Amino acid sequence: MARSNHLSRRRFLEMSVLAALMARGLPVLGQSTATPMPELPMPPAPGPIDLEAAGGLESLIEAARAEGALTTTALPNDWANYGEIKQVFFEKYDFLEYTDLTPEASSAQEIEQIRANAGNTGPQNPDVIDVGFIWGQQAKEANLLQPYKVSTWDSIPAEIKDEEGFWFGNYYGTLAFEVNADAVPFVPQDWSDLLDPRLRGLIAIGDPVAGSQNTHAVWAAALGNGGTLDNPELGLEFFRQLAESGNLVPTAFAPAQLVSGETPISLRWDYNALANRDNNADAADIQVVYPASGTIAGVYLCGINAYAPRPNAARLWMEFVYSDEGSLLWLEGYARPVRFDDMMERGVIPDELLERLPVVGAPVLFPALEQLETGLQFIRDNWATEVGITYG
Repeated sequence: MARSNHLSRRRFLEMSVLAALMARGLPVLGQSTATPMPELPMPPAPGPIDLEAAGGLESLIEAARAEGALTTTALPNDWANYGEIKQVFFEKYDFLEYTDLTPEASSAQEIEQIRANAGNTGPQNPDVIDVGFIWGQQAKEANLLQPYKVSTWDSIPAEIKDEEGFWFGNYYGTLAFEVNADAVPFVPQDWSDLLDPRLRGLIAIGDPVAGSQNTHAVWAAALGNGGTLDNPELGLEFFRQLAESGNLVPTAFAPAQLVSGETPISLRWDYNALANRDNNADAADIQVVYPASGTIAGVYLCGINAYAPRPNAARLWMEFVYSDEGSLLWLEGYARPVRFDDMMERGVIPDELLERLPVVGAPVLFPALEQLETGLQFIRDNWATEVGITYG
C-alpha cells in the first residue's frame, strides 16, 4: 500500500515552531505603517473554553442555532478542499446562514477584517480565520482572538497550538512542481531541469512579493541548489538564472493558464496542485513532482475572532473541522491534517484515501519561526532587484 511521508510528532518536535509567514501574502502584523491603527474597543468576555464548558455538543448546536449564521473568510473552494468542507458543514447545520466574506483574502487581510469590524455584528465581521502559522501568536498578542479548545485538542501536537487555546494548527503542505505534461517537451524532475532551454517561456509562479506560497517556492529552490534554511539567497540566484534563460515568464500565474498550456509549469503547495490535477483530469495530463534534491513545507492554523458576532457557530465550525470527519475532508483535498498521526494510530483513515496520497521521496524541510521571519522577508525584499521580474 502506498503511504505518504506524513509529518510525525517527532518531526513537529524537531522543527520547533512551524510557520507559513504571511500566508497568502502582505506584510507582517504589527509592521509600522504611515497611518497608525485606531484603538480597538474591548473585546467581549471569552465564552466557554471547551465543549464541556459549552454544555456538550447538543447545547453548542442549540446556541449556534440561536445565532443563525456564520461568516468565514479566505477559504476558497479549491484550497485544501474547503469547497467540500463548507458544503458538508452547512448541509449538516442547515439552520446557519452562510457568508463567504472574501475567499481570496490574504492572512494580513483576514487580520485587518477583524480590526476593521471590531464591534460590528453584521455578516462582514468574520467569525473564524485560517491563516499562516506566524499570525496566530501575533493576533493573540493584539487581542484579536478568543480561546477555545476543540474536543480533539489532545491529538493536536503541542508544538503547533497555543497552550491557552487561542490558535491551533490545522493542516500542512509541501512545495511541488505542477506540470501540464501535454504542453511540455518533458516533465522536469528537479530544479536543474527547469533551466533546460526547451522550457523557454513555459514557467510561471505568482508574485513572490505578494504571496507566501510563491515566496516559499523561491526558498525551496534555494534548498534544492545547495542553500539552507538560513541561506535563501541561492533561491533568488536560481530564479535570476531562470528569468535570464527566458524560461520564467513575467506574468501572474493562474491555474487556468496551466491547464490551457499557456504557462504549463508552476510551483505550488502540493494540495493545490493535486486538486487542480483532479479537477481537470479530462482537460490535461497534470503531473505533480516533488523536486528530487529537496523542497520546503508549511503549516496553516485556525482561530476564532475575539469580536465574533457568532461565537457559538464559530465553535461549532471548529468542532467539525477538527473532528475525524472534518480532518478526513482536508485529507481528501491532499492537505495533511495535523491530527494525521492520531488518526493513523486509531485506524480511522480509509485505505483507499491513504493509497491516493502521493509519496514524497524528496527531502522536505520545515522552517523554524526565526528562519521564516528572516528568510521569507529577505526574498520579498530582494526579489525585484535580484531577479528583475515585477508583477503589475
